Amino acid sequence: MIYHGKKITLQAHADNIVELCFDAQDASVNVFNDATVDELTAALKMLRGKKNVRGLLITSAKPVLVVGADITEFKNTFVLPPAQLKKYFAKNNKNFNQLESFAFPSVVAINGFALGGGLELCLACDYRVMSSGAKIGLPETGLGILPGWGGTVRLPRIATLSVAMEWIGSARHYTAEQALAAQVVDEVVSPDGLRDSALNFLRAAMADQQILAARRARKLGALDIDPAQALAEAEAAKAALLRRTPQLIAPAAAIDHLVASAQVERDAALAMELNVFKDLSSTAQARALVGNFLNDQYTAKVAKTLAKQASVKLEQVAVIGAGIMGGGIAYQNAVCGIPVLMKDIHHAALELGLSEARSILEKRFSKAPISQAKKDGLLEKITPTLDLAVISGADIAIEAVVENASVKSQVLIELEETLSANAIIASNTSTLSISGLAKNLTRPANFAGLHFFNPVHAMPLVEVIRGKQTSEATINNLVAYAIALGKKPIVVNDCPAFLVNRVLFPYMRAFEQLVLEGNTFEHIDSVMQDWGWPMGPAYLADVVGLDTLDHCLGVLSDDFPERMSRPPQSMITALYERNDYGQKTGAGFYTYTTNTEGRRSRSPSPDALALLDTLSTVSAPCDDETIIARCLLPMATEMAPCLEEGVVASPAEADIALLNGVGFPAFRGGLVRWMDEVGLAKLCQLSDRYAALGEGYQATPTMRAMAASGATYY
Repeated sequence: MIYHGKKITLQAHADNIVELCFDAQDASVNVFNDATVDELTAALKMLRGKKNVRGLLITSAKPVLVVGADITEFKNTFVLPPAQLKKYFAKNNKNFNQLESFAFPSVVAINGFALGGGLELCLACDYRVMSSGAKIGLPETGLGILPGWGGTVRLPRIATLSVAMEWIGSARHYTAEQALAAQVVDEVVSPDGLRDSALNFLRAAMADQQILAARRARKLGALDIDPAQALAEAEAAKAALLRRTPQLIAPAAAIDHLVASAQVERDAALAMELNVFKDLSSTAQARALVGNFLNDQYTAKVAKTLAKQASVKLEQVAVIGAGIMGGGIAYQNAVCGIPVLMKDIHHAALELGLSEARSILEKRFSKAPISQAKKDGLLEKITPTLDLAVISGADIAIEAVVENASVKSQVLIELEETLSANAIIASNTSTLSISGLAKNLTRPANFAGLHFFNPVHAMPLVEVIRGKQTSEATINNLVAYAIALGKKPIVVNDCPAFLVNRVLFPYMRAFEQLVLEGNTFEHIDSVMQDWGWPMGPAYLADVVGLDTLDHCLGVLSDDFPERMSRPPQSMITALYERNDYGQKTGAGFYTYTTNTEGRRSRSPSPDALALLDTLSTVSAPCDDETIIARCLLPMATEMAPCLEEGVVASPAEADIALLNGVGFPAFRGGLVRWMDEVGLAKLCQLSDRYAALGEGYQATPTMRAMAASGATYY
């Protein structure tokens, strides 16, 4: 053994071959953290002093090669002064440059994943042999930055400039087949034969120094490209990215850098890369996107910790209420391999639920078809029934009937009488108090809320709602169940509308108020979409359903009359009373049509426009900045008491909930991070400016105290 660290080993083999193996002893995967970089530096130094070495094989003892940089270290790294930041990244750049300067060839065996810094390591090697089951990519622009260890320099010199633009700009993962076609790797082999194949490849490379010299010359020099053609390719690439991710700044910055750095030699290009990295790492987008990653890791860890204490078997789940939501929940169970009973009191409702599950299944596998037998097998996991007694053996029963307290209470009582004493009962209510629904139950400890978001199969979030008498065992079991369904569970404490809806509905209330003041709903939608929302509030209302929205807004108006009272003339209520519910009826704020190819289009509803003329009493359109402020401020002033009251345990969980529950713009980092970014002092100033609009726009005393002291939520 030449070198034996806690992250890396260096061992001599026959034929004067040395193997450098990544094998982090304190983790399940290899990452480039400070300790790994230091060990790589030490290992390469020892290798440099080793005589008679003829080839270097780089492998991993883990199921993956290297998954990338340790993003948990970014928070402290990104705040370094520019000179220190450059010095920090220069350390591993020197390592990778060293790999390219050895007198002998290097071959890396890529297994599992090689992402970010992991792929940059591979690009620094002379040859790349990849397992057929592996994936590689440079996801940095998805974090608001760009590759900082030579990825922007080496990838276009190994493949092509256009490949580098696509790979770096998109931040996607690529399969072995795609990597080989793009000439990013040299060979693809079966997973079982990866190491042996890489070793054979290395022996062949050792015998042909001429080819090695030519490949290295291409990596060290400027690219032989026509500048005009490069600019044209860049503009086309940026236009494509603009359509996919219009608000992100890193992809376009990376592409511009690729064009500029392609025209100089490696070392100059590396210096340019580091300068761009420095600039991007200091942006609000980088802070937000890296923060999202860390928050996601944190919330997943919290959920896994709770799930480890679960005891539920999940041998049988029952869904009571076979509508759109019930069918969606049933489908999600079936596709995750959990047998599910779908109970209703009407044949038509059962057929609707099965139809919903069938429709989701067909859409999911439309681009990756599976056999009809497999589709049928999945659907067979859903058993419809009209008989309550059939569900008596269910481990978990989810009530998903109409959003009416008395109806739900009756169903819950019947469920408790039918199920075993150990069974868990959960309500899929979106607004009703879990503690209130539990009042007539004899086993309230076994009861909680389980709020899925529509459409169930597409929305990652599930709110697990703790009532006053809900046991921790019930919470643990429901968190484990949500994870088994492939969802992101966030535990919240009971309150009207819980977390996401409680914070979202002030946004919808503010939208209504703006419309009644003479701002067109199409313009408000356009402004908020440009700000980053996947859809504006009017379109969102149509998607949610104006019947559902009217009910929820009514509940919150009753529970929070000071902050969330309905306007005297409600556009949402007026449309609901016309039976215009949005997409589900084909008309709401917009009318919806479907062409022969099945594509849906929308246009402002003439009926909605006419209705607005009768409801609007003033004409005082706002500028775009005012629309944004008035829509978002009530969300902020409602999120603050949710944190203060302990409805949600942390800003991280609050932000992950908003990102995954309603599509809050990811590049802004979640509502709480946005509040920090804007600054609580600014939010309090806005609160004072809009004081006349009511309590819903007022900052809490805690917000004002935090603003005065310069405190932040993160």
